[in-house]
Amino acid sequence: MQTLTDATLEALFLLLSGDPTIWGIIGISFQVSTIAIFSAVPPALLVAFTLAHFRFPGRKIIISIFSALLSVPAVVVGLTLFIVLSRQGPLGDFRLLFTQSAMVIGQFLLSFPILVSMSLAAIQAVDDRAWETARTLGAGPFQAFFTLLYEVRFGLLTALLAGYGRIIAEVGASMMLGGNIMEYTRNIPTAIALETSKGNFAQGIALGIVLVLLSFILNAFLHSMDHKTNVLRP
Repeated sequence: MQTLTDATLEALFLLLSGDPTIWGIIGISFQVSTIAIFSAVPPALLVAFTLAHFRFPGRKIIISIFSALLSVPAVVVGLTLFIVLSRQGPLGDFRLLFTQSAMVIGQFLLSFPILVSMSLAAIQAVDDRAWETARTLGAGPFQAFFTLLYEVRFGLLTALLAGYGRIIAEVGASMMLGGNIMEYTRNIPTAIALETSKGNFAQGIALGIVLVLLSFILNAFLHSMDHKTNVLRP
């Protein structure tokens, strides 16, 4: 059996030598998660803006629902979509189960509440006069909307990075919806679960290193954005 040192050294070799299996898994993981997060951003921003600037019946209930959805386990989202997308489910005819499209849908739903809740908090933190001033100066609704988004750009970027970090590391929904198919739906978290269960610790450690590095990079970026926000805040 490999020692931890031997497995770690082999893991580093796999990464640095450009092992096609390892980097193929990494590529699939980043591809699926990137598509999911950028698909979720536009509707999430519209929902957050609507909740922040308009008053209507049920608004507080909707905000509470998004807050509650933040704590829903990924495996529950995966199970729900598995039932919906299975052959006996209402969307079974589309044959999406065990495809990258199903994984994108799952990660979209996982990231959406995070994006809405954090974007809502960022928009609400801005003085209402920013929107009113833009409108007073002759900006149309869309121009004023993008002006407001520019004012809270660091908060929105924080929401995007937090959502991305959440979905690229989740295993429950990806395993259930993608099926962990080699060279197609096997991403970093599902590959780690599989390889460690087989005792192939080198590949698991190699992929774990990628996630740890990504975590450090995202956190460093978040701290940088937070620092810039504090510097620019009057």
